[in-house]
Amino acid sequence: MASVSVDEAMRRAIELAARGLGTTSPNPVVGCVLLDEDGQVVGEGFHAYAGGPHAEIVALAQAGRRAKGGTAVVTLEPCDHTGRTGPCSSALVQAGVSRVVIAVPDPNPVASGGAATLRAAGVRVDLGVRGEEAEAGNVAWLTSMRRGWPYVIWKYAATLDGRSAAADGTSMWITSEAARIDVHALRGTVDAVLAGVGTVLADDPRLTARNLRDGSLAIRQPLRVVVDSSGRTPADAQVRDGAARTWIATADAVGADPDGRVDLSALLAALHQRGVRAVLLEGGPRLAGAFLRAGLIDKIVGYVAPRLLGAGPTALVDAGVTTIAEAIDLEFVDVTQVGPDLRITALPRKREG
Repeated sequence: MASVSVDEAMRRAIELAARGLGTTSPNPVVGCVLLDEDGQVVGEGFHAYAGGPHAEIVALAQAGRRAKGGTAVVTLEPCDHTGRTGPCSSALVQAGVSRVVIAVPDPNPVASGGAATLRAAGVRVDLGVRGEEAEAGNVAWLTSMRRGWPYVIWKYAATLDGRSAAADGTSMWITSEAARIDVHALRGTVDAVLAGVGTVLADDPRLTARNLRDGSLAIRQPLRVVVDSSGRTPADAQVRDGAARTWIATADAVGADPDGRVDLSALLAALHQRGVRAVLLEGGPRLAGAFLRAGLIDKIVGYVAPRLLGAGPTALVDAGVTTIAEAIDLEFVDVTQVGPDLRITALPRKREG
């Protein structure tokens, strides 16, 4: 077997980490590749689910005695605490690993410190290999841990002229089945799906992650959150159907802003306390505008259908922009055709000052 470089091993570790997206929260996604003294791969692992063995433990079990004197290549700093599993830093030391290469330091004060423990035991530690790539693959968890509230993705669907429904209010279906299947896959990667009570009253969505071809529910369901300042969600709304956990977030329960509506910053802090690291904001246009005004959206995923309506509700209302100088500038990071539609992924640019 040919030897591989540390850079190649980290690239592979990042690929492995991605396999845990949607199943590890509130823990991060992590991948690990173990190389022996000759640089040959002797073990691989990724964190598959919360409470399960960490990536390093899986890779060490696969490598066995061949890990001694070798190099562990890990996407995130090995944990240094005992929770549902033991500290990975100690496991690496006990296995006799001589070097650990880490892409990203752990920002969680409860679990960090693995690098220091390894160095104290005489293990060489290198940081930053493919750091940006590893950050991108774990961006929701890293962002939420650093600032104390979840990573927020705003998803919308619209026609080419920006309409989310026709003039008579009909909106099923703006986009194709292929795009809707893609949305359900996206729901499967987050911890919570969030909508406003207006969307619930108008469309009665289920907000579950499911297989559209047979209607079956995904094994893991995100928390359904309805932003409902005054508790107007009907008792028979589909979001209350028991298919997934639901939280009706009222102003009384969360806290109110000066206008008496749910305080969005307090809502996100409360979700973080519930273990939510990534939120998918799905509706409606006024709620999306409120999140944008408050600077609380981290990523935008828009599904644009090759249709024109010329009238009807727009996908976004009142984002706090009154003049072109106040426009929310975006950076396009991906444009992909999904069926006949386009999926456009963009990041809001931070304003200077």
